Amino acid sequence: MLLIGAEDEEKWLAEGIAGIQHNAFYLHRALDSNNLRDALKYSAQMLSELRTSKLSPQKYYELYMRAFDELRILEMFFKDESKHGVSVVDLYELVQHAGNILPRLYLLCTVGSVYIKSKEAPAKELLQDLVEMCHGVQHPIRGLFLRSYLAQISRDKLLDIGSDYEGDAETVMDAVEFILENFTEMNKLWVRMQLEGPGRVREKREKERSALQELVGKNLHVLSQIEGVDLEIYKETVLPRVLEQVVNCKDDLSQYYLMDCIIQVFPDEYHLQTLEMLLAAFPQVQPTVDIKTVLSRLMDRLSKYAASSADVLTEFLQVEAFTKLSNAIEKVIEMQVDMPAVGAITLYVSLLTFTLRVHPDRLDYVDQVLGACVKKLSSIPKLEDRWATKQLVALLSAPLEKYNDTVTALTLSNYPRVMDHLDNGTNKVMAMVIIESIMKNNTCISTADKVEVLFELIKGLIKDLDGATDELDEEDFKDEQNSVAKLIHMLYNNEPEEMLKIICIVWKHTMAGGPKRLPFTVPSLVFSALRLVRQMQGQEGDIVGEEVPATPKKIFQLLSQMIEALSAVPSPELALRLYLQCAKAANGCDLEYVAYEFFTQVFVLYEEEIANSKAQVTAIHLIIGALQRMNVFNVENRDTLTHKTTGYSARLLKKPDQCRAVYACSHLFWVDGQDGIRDGERVLLCLKRALRIANAAQQMASIARDSSGPLTLFVEILNKYLYYFEKGNKQITAAAIQHLIELINTEMQSDSATSDAFLASTLRYIQFQKQRGGVMGAKFESIKL
Repeated sequence: MLLIGAEDEEKWLAEGIAGIQHNAFYLHRALDSNNLRDALKYSAQMLSELRTSKLSPQKYYELYMRAFDELRILEMFFKDESKHGVSVVDLYELVQHAGNILPRLYLLCTVGSVYIKSKEAPAKELLQDLVEMCHGVQHPIRGLFLRSYLAQISRDKLLDIGSDYEGDAETVMDAVEFILENFTEMNKLWVRMQLEGPGRVREKREKERSALQELVGKNLHVLSQIEGVDLEIYKETVLPRVLEQVVNCKDDLSQYYLMDCIIQVFPDEYHLQTLEMLLAAFPQVQPTVDIKTVLSRLMDRLSKYAASSADVLTEFLQVEAFTKLSNAIEKVIEMQVDMPAVGAITLYVSLLTFTLRVHPDRLDYVDQVLGACVKKLSSIPKLEDRWATKQLVALLSAPLEKYNDTVTALTLSNYPRVMDHLDNGTNKVMAMVIIESIMKNNTCISTADKVEVLFELIKGLIKDLDGATDELDEEDFKDEQNSVAKLIHMLYNNEPEEMLKIICIVWKHTMAGGPKRLPFTVPSLVFSALRLVRQMQGQEGDIVGEEVPATPKKIFQLLSQMIEALSAVPSPELALRLYLQCAKAANGCDLEYVAYEFFTQVFVLYEEEIANSKAQVTAIHLIIGALQRMNVFNVENRDTLTHKTTGYSARLLKKPDQCRAVYACSHLFWVDGQDGIRDGERVLLCLKRALRIANAAQQMASIARDSSGPLTLFVEILNKYLYYFEKGNKQITAAAIQHLIELINTEMQSDSATSDAFLASTLRYIQFQKQRGGVMGAKFESIKL
């Protein structure tokens, strides 16, 4: 059969169908004339077409369905005794005279169906008689379809609670025995199909067998539908008999399908109560059977069953479901020595899913599952299988998704050990998943021990792992490091000592990542430390040893180390900004010498590292802004710093930049507040110096472009004059402002100058102040526009 060509098979199918149609024609004519003798004759001839051995299971099924439809019509004829005049008892004897056994048994089953419905004989005896007589057909395909027909016509005639043939518990057992016997014989025929034909067509033969599996599984489905099959009958009779057949058949396809069928068709409650018996069969199947899939489906069904009701959970505890499943998985893995890593990991994923649904409070169970997975993977340094890696990520992600709390995962001792088995790329992906979980759930990591574990988990992001050779995309690298920077802000503890430990741990891991990561992570760490400093403002203490309580001084020492490492990357602009932030924090703690040291580092960076003119301009304005807010310095130290700042301002490359930096320095000598500095003379000196630089810039622009250009610098200086004039700086007089306005107007009258909206707006402001009245109006009154 297996070597037959497709064209020949189509030809034989057509001939078989033609034979059935030919005999069916005469059968219908006999039925119409109520001629029983001819009806039996032509029905037997029609059924003889099913004796063929030339068709594949799919083609044979087409032929069988043609005959099945005709048998339905014939059964209706047999039911009506008035048409053929023969009792059903005599009819049952009569059809046994058919010449060939296959037509005879089909006719016996058809008449037997009518016989059972008539209740003229016990259904038990008739069904037993039919199932035993079917032993006469041992050809696999013909026998399977014959027994399938028997199961079909007997389905509504089984002795069950509530059926027309209802009896006591013993009669339910008779129905169970009938189905189990038919199932057993069908499975034997199905398994025997693999022995047909030469070995070289095994793949095709297995495909044909797969097409027939539902014929066998239909028996188990019927069993599951019998109301009288309670837990006791299932436990004592049904499951042991089915499992016995599964284990003894020694066939991969049969064992896989039937184990899966058991799990799918019978109730979850039965599985839970018979878990030990069911699991005991798994290690006994053939090593090549894909038992991981079946076992995973069982755990998935049980976990869903557990989630269906809170009352069910107590049953799981009573039967110790987790322990039994865990032991069964271990035995299966031991027995199937060739099981690939993906198979074992899949089993542990299913077991972990089960555990998280049924025992979410048992973290020891979760850790046990992870530990078992580590044990299995211990002989595999790194996973190469893409699917195995995917399953391992699913295993690691499950606790994060269940608890919505990464802190819980940090308490699992085997969690980082599982991550060690990921390849470098996937390790990074998993690290990102952990960080995203923390950010999504706004989880605060508050102890040093947990921070240590966390940074071990995400080490793929904070340092180059051993053997890492892949060049990472620049944008991906930035995204990763920005995620780590965000994570640092989620590490917090109200206790200064514990918080300092956290900062030190993060710094230790950060330094291990090399210089390229520091510009991303150091700023977050610095601001985290500065938050701690502000929390401790006013505390004093000397640094004596490693175990002393946290003090601002100790933290500032650590901050200095951090920023010094950053400036060596080099990233001087960022380091300068962070030094200024530290100086402001030291100002808040009233630590003058610490603040002075930070400013010293700022000026060293400015002199030695920052060469770009634009970066110098930005740095000078940052320094001016920070220094202006400092109130911790004594006169000598402040003069030193302001002198340095004004000197750097005057030495900038471009004249406009010089001008703006110099007039910005004027704010260093005029600080609002109760104890603010108010040195009007030095303010005026800065403004006059800025005016000279602006004039020089204007002349240079005139020479270079044959045009004096915009008067923006003069207008900006005019606004500074107005600012200090309003603040009450006595050195800034109305006459000085008047002189500057006249200077600007003179420049405006030149042919080459361009009009300036900024100037117009400034003059409108002066006019507004003049019209305002009061003290301020009187001050501005003498200024002529």
